[in-house]
Amino acid sequence: MKRLFLVGLILFCGAGVLWGAGTKKKKPLPQDFGSVTISNFSQQAGMAPVVFDHWVHRKNYTCRLCHVDIGFGMTANSTQIRAVDNSKRFFCGVCHNGSSTINKVKIFDSCATSYTREEYKRCVKCHALEKDPAKEEAFYRLQEKMPRETFGNGINWEKAEETGQLKLIDSLEGVSFKKSSMKVQKDFALKGKVDGMPDIIFSHQKHTVWNGCEVCHPDIFVGIKKGATKYSMIDLFDGRYCGVCHDKVAFPQSDCKRCHSKPV
Repeated sequence: MKRLFLVGLILFCGAGVLWGAGTKKKKPLPQDFGSVTISNFSQQAGMAPVVFDHWVHRKNYTCRLCHVDIGFGMTANSTQIRAVDNSKRFFCGVCHNGSSTINKVKIFDSCATSYTREEYKRCVKCHALEKDPAKEEAFYRLQEKMPRETFGNGINWEKAEETGQLKLIDSLEGVSFKKSSMKVQKDFALKGKVDGMPDIIFSHQKHTVWNGCEVCHPDIFVGIKKGATKYSMIDLFDGRYCGVCHDKVAFPQSDCKRCHSKPV
């Protein structure tokens, strides 16, 4: 009987590993693309998890500011954010401090120190039990004004920045340090590995606007010379290298022509 139980347990675990392999993943709704659920300590505190919407912050700030200067990890729940950290003005509390502003509007304070009806209204701005229709409406109002694209959340963020529709903040007083400027490398081609697939045109210029150099090097790409880091599309779809951002927040890798853009 014990042997049968062990065999059944092994088969069940094996099926769990394979579950989802070779299937079509559900496409998230535009307003949900890039959303991250943060749930390290919420349950212990009797709170719902935090739902972080990248689009809300991405329309104002660079990725580099949050993931380098402020110090957020690149994967969900890797930063281990606690309410006390925010109260001490780390992580979310850097901006959500009750006095900072964006576009002349005060940014609401982060984690409350007391639990009252009024404080609860502030808590549920981040600790969301259900979707907020007002936030969804705000997303679609933003989307209407922005250059469109087919995949992801339907906004071409790259073009919106290029045309000046987005004015990105890349530093914060007391958090960021003045950096000496570096020469941005010219665009270069990466050879497509499938016959008929156009080569990739990689632009450092387009990436450094949002990421600087520090988001990608050296944590994601150790090598800084073309061809120094070896990877395959399988690695990318597995969430490594380009896949650290693309499919999660940046446009999905299923949008082949955004990268494979060199004329054949």
